[in-house]
Amino acid sequence: MFFLVLALFLLGVLTGTAAHVPLSVTLVSAAAILVWLAAFAVRERRAHRRDR
Repeated sequence: MFFLVLALFLLGVLTGTAAHVPLSVTLVSAAAILVWLAAFAVRERRAHRRDR
């Protein structure tokens, strides 16, 4: 849960700075966060399937 909060915080920081950095930096950062959250979702889904 801590990592999810940290990811959302970083997303907020990046969104706030998106007006000040080049578009390529913003897109790379957004893609990295997307991959991290997708990996987290897959890991959580697998954990819930094992519990059943």
